[in-house]
Amino acid sequence: MTQPEGADDLREAARPGAGEVTATVIVDAPAERVFAGLLAWERQSDWIPFTRVRVVEGDGREGSRIEAVTALGRATLRDEMRVVRVDEPYEIGVVHHGQLLRGPGVLRCTQLGRDRTQVVWHEWFHLPGGRAGRLAWPVLWPGSKLGLTQALKRFARLVEQGRLP
Repeated sequence: MTQPEGADDLREAARPGAGEVTATVIVDAPAERVFAGLLAWERQSDWIPFTRVRVVEGDGREGSRIEAVTALGRATLRDEMRVVRVDEPYEIGVVHHGQLLRGPGVLRCTQLGRDRTQVVWHEWFHLPGGRAGRLAWPVLWPGSKLGLTQALKRFARLVEQGRLP
């Protein structure tokens, strides 16, 4: 039996990297609705600034390929992901496997009450640039955390307003 094309690269990308960032938000909505909002990949464009997200292959669930392109002026960052786990309504696991962004990520929903859910977004990135990348990470980390946190706050507002999913 042969491995699917790119399996070794995906396995390597799935190892946690040295760059780690976590953001959390409480959403006043049931976990099922919050989870459905997270799984609406192409709607991420509504809550992640300057970013267009599309499902490249599959139905958005396990095994699907997702592409997120962030453009700010002429600068463009392409993020390629594979959905590796969907445990509804609790967890979505992805592996970033592009040229620049690599590493595992997870979105977790925890029901806190009937209409209250905590969302945790956690990423472990492989840092490009070897030692220079590791040295730069403490400077880049606060901006990464702030960006994820702000995006999750926008996500929460959209879910609470009934505009997502």
